[in-house]
Amino acid sequence: MARIFITGSADGLGRATAQQLLDDGHQIIVHARSVDRLSAVRDLLDRGAEGVVGDLSDLEETRDVGTQVNRIGHVDAVIHNAGVLGGPHLFQVNVVAPYLLTALIRRPERLIYLSSGMHRGGHPELRTEVTYSDTKLYATALSAAVARLWPDVLSNAVDPGWVPTKMGGPGAPDDLRLGHLTQEWLATSDDPEALTSGGYWFHQRRHQAHPAVQDEQFQNDLLDRLEGITGERLT
Repeated sequence: MARIFITGSADGLGRATAQQLLDDGHQIIVHARSVDRLSAVRDLLDRGAEGVVGDLSDLEETRDVGTQVNRIGHVDAVIHNAGVLGGPHLFQVNVVAPYLLTALIRRPERLIYLSSGMHRGGHPELRTEVTYSDTKLYATALSAAVARLWPDVLSNAVDPGWVPTKMGGPGAPDDLRLGHLTQEWLATSDDPEALTSGGYWFHQRRHQAHPAVQDEQFQNDLLDRLEGITGERLT
């Protein structure tokens, strides 16, 4: 069974993913932004999941999350699930945090980055003021860059759909179960399609991402920007 770390797993898709993978017999590391929030997954911890705490809107706390995960031991997969819709920490949580954790956590066999169909509305240039769509375009390009730079790692991006979570709202039309099935499949399956890299997935099917995602210059510019912010380079 695999050991899998899932960011932002106190509620929503992250919690649903953690719970299903735990039900399937995998070792799970859950993450919450504070000790108080970790109480939301007490039932998972009682069943053997391990927990790490850190606010991904803070660079040093994000760095400490990476340290906590490495202290637990090697992970087979990381699901970069945490995200916010807006606010002053939009770029930090949705883009900088997954980059920094990718750089710091000892290299797993599989990496999954949560994207969104809204990434297609993102601007294919690096901007100071970003929208949610911009951040999801950047995160999807980060996934593709990792697939290119680390051929020994399976790196993929997933659009979970518009599902009825706290972020998606109660009226969201997509199936909640399908919203986390693809992440679980990419993290654990030996299906030949799940053992591919560099994809953008929606409900276990590859879809075409924004053209900028596979633009190596755009990827490199993004990596340079993130290295400048974090002081860490993907090597």
